[in-house]
Amino acid sequence: MAKLYFHYSTMNAGKSTLLLQASYNYRERGMQTLLLTAALDDRAGRGRIASRIGIADDALTFDSRSDLFALIEEHGKTSACIFIDEAQFLTREQVWQLARVADDLKIPVMCYGLRVDFRGELFPGSAALLALADDMREVRTICHCGRKATMVIRRDAGGRAITEGAQVQVGGNETYVSLCRRHWREAVGR
Repeated sequence: MAKLYFHYSTMNAGKSTLLLQASYNYRERGMQTLLLTAALDDRAGRGRIASRIGIADDALTFDSRSDLFALIEEHGKTSACIFIDEAQFLTREQVWQLARVADDLKIPVMCYGLRVDFRGELFPGSAALLALADDMREVRTICHCGRKATMVIRRDAGGRAITEGAQVQVGGNETYVSLCRRHWREAVGR
């Protein structure tokens, strides 16, 4: 039985590394995979999934208007597994489309993304995945204190935590820091 999976964490936990490794394992065994990533995150280049440790692969892109069921029917019907990077940017409807891929096309769908934003609020795609995924796995990373990081802060140019602003702002280590809840609360003044 194919399932819809959600691998979630904070920034810099290695989600893209795990995605690329899992896709490689399928391909090494002669099975085809289809990789998708959010069009708005083009830090590694348009249609490219890259890890901080230097591995990368090409992917199709999606935006909020993409019909992922139709896209997978067209490009991935013979795939052994579908991999979605930056899953927090999915819409609720797209998560339902991915559930249909698992249920109707019988292709496993592995989604990797952030659970919460810099304000401690769920992303819409993550909320839908938490509600609909058959299997959820936390990818762990650590705070500077050594405890499990579950939150992330967004920093301004001076390194201070920002508590207001748009939910989506693409960035990496220069912008975001993963923290445990206690240190996140201290950083944002809660």
